[in-house]
Amino acid sequence: MSKKEKQAKKKENGLDSKIPSDNSAPDMKDIPVEVKEKLEKIKKKVELLKKKLLKQYDEHLIALALLPPPKQEQNLPQDKVYILVVFDDTDAKSDLYELKSKLSVNVEKISKEIDEALAVNTMLLSEVKQNLFDSKYELLELIAMSAPIYDPKDWLAGLKVSEIHKSMVLKKFDRYIVSYIAAGSLFRGEKSNDIDVFVIVDDTDVKKMTRYELREKLRAIIVALSFQAAEMAQVKKQFHVQVYILTDFWDGIKDANPVFFTLLRDGVPLFDRGVFVPWRLLLQMGKIRPSRESIDMFMSAGEKMIERVRYKLNNIVVEDLFYSTLSPAQAALMMYGVSPPTPKETVRLLDEIFVKKEKILEKKYVDILDNIRQYYKDIEHGKLKEINGNQVESLIQDSQKYLDRIKKLFEVIQKRKEQENVIELYNSCTNLLVDVLKVSGKKNKKLEAGLKDLIKERELPEWTLKTLKEIENAKKNHKKISKHEFEKVSKNVRALMNIFITLIEKRQTKIIEKVRIKLKHAGKTGEVLLLGEVAYIVPDLNKKSEVLKTEIKNNRLINMVKSNSEGLEKALKEFKSTDNVFIKETIFEDLRKILGNDVEFMISA
Repeated sequence: MSKKEKQAKKKENGLDSKIPSDNSAPDMKDIPVEVKEKLEKIKKKVELLKKKLLKQYDEHLIALALLPPPKQEQNLPQDKVYILVVFDDTDAKSDLYELKSKLSVNVEKISKEIDEALAVNTMLLSEVKQNLFDSKYELLELIAMSAPIYDPKDWLAGLKVSEIHKSMVLKKFDRYIVSYIAAGSLFRGEKSNDIDVFVIVDDTDVKKMTRYELREKLRAIIVALSFQAAEMAQVKKQFHVQVYILTDFWDGIKDANPVFFTLLRDGVPLFDRGVFVPWRLLLQMGKIRPSRESIDMFMSAGEKMIERVRYKLNNIVVEDLFYSTLSPAQAALMMYGVSPPTPKETVRLLDEIFVKKEKILEKKYVDILDNIRQYYKDIEHGKLKEINGNQVESLIQDSQKYLDRIKKLFEVIQKRKEQENVIELYNSCTNLLVDVLKVSGKKNKKLEAGLKDLIKERELPEWTLKTLKEIENAKKNHKKISKHEFEKVSKNVRALMNIFITLIEKRQTKIIEKVRIKLKHAGKTGEVLLLGEVAYIVPDLNKKSEVLKTEIKNNRLINMVKSNSEGLEKALKEFKSTDNVFIKETIFEDLRKILGNDVEFMISA
């Protein structure tokens, strides 16, 4: 093979050449020899075990696999045949510890009746999940090297290909992988046509490229590895990999993006560096707010506490009653737009906003909350020593009436907010479109006409016009729009706004390059930005905090003062000119006076 052919072959291999095939991940094409030999010897006995377990447990048995022999340092018998049995307990109603114990005893009994050499490890699906939440990944490594005996829902296959891909990704990116998450049906005990995983990559120290470029490059590399992993594991199901950078994931959580909340709520970490699991716990505790998830948590807390109150007649009862009414009130105020208030402020704000100002709540429900709060304070300060059953029952009844009424209040507030959000979304979208037209040299065009021009020029896709009309219609009918319709329009409009922002940034970058003069002087590299009637001089790009500002008048630089990087950034954002910049010699003369005669200039093309 010639040198040129070798280079072409190397280029064709791309990422493959960077990932050693011998130790990137377990080779799943061939079962280990020692495992294969044992499998042949005990094939009939293993099949008998499978048959008996299926007869007794049917669809609850989701996996049966022959595990590799234990390592010498584990001090386990080498003459045993180790088998993993996994049961689906998603619909279990009894205590899981008791269920696991009974299953283990029964499966052990069945296996010993067949052959004493069978060593069965019985696990529940929820137990496997909990091990992963506790960062215990040893079982995954064993499954990746196991020989599947029974896998009707492709659970073992899904974990195998995920483990192979995970090891490849970790090998490639090492400490930058924050979390590797399994999602979808893999841990719900359901059979599906695909396997879904999410990879979160730390991008907080990115310096040499934009985050958009980083995200696209990472996605290309990691998805390419997923194809290799699927081929190695010989998995026929679709293996879908979603790649997110950490900053995008955090933004999604702050913006209550349903994709990220669903992933946090239902995902299972196959690898985590202490980011995904804490965020998931915070979501469960309702601490990530004021998202809808958090607000729902407040409401559900009230309902659950009401049930607990019926079984208690002590100080804790009053605390539960108090917070079961306080939390939904705080949630209602948060939905209205008020920051989470203190308990005392909650009663006052509930009265001022919903009773007096908006007139959408009756005073008696505020009195119920205030009355329960007073009970709480009296017990806390020792003024009230004991509460009898009649008082507790009366408080429970009042609390239930209060919660039922607060639910209706939520519906009213939510409807109003949806109407307001439609108008806000329309204003945000059209304001961005105005900016797009300005930077595109079409500021005198009407919105729809300007957008059509940009579509004809292939600056924007055709669906953007349809989305603009959708938000215009939504604004006209904002009082009648349903929640489902608003969510659909909102999703489309946010995608449209992201395209507008990208186009503005692209055009703004081109505009800035037109007015930038790069320079060298005294061994330093600097720049000058001519922004209409003012100029900003950065003598040394290594010290961007040192900035000079001058006025431009009659092609001279006058009235020079000290500025800073914040002032420069603000001026760049406000600068909208698209005209070509013509520079006279007098500007260069003044720059030589400021920076020295040895200054050299480079003008951007």
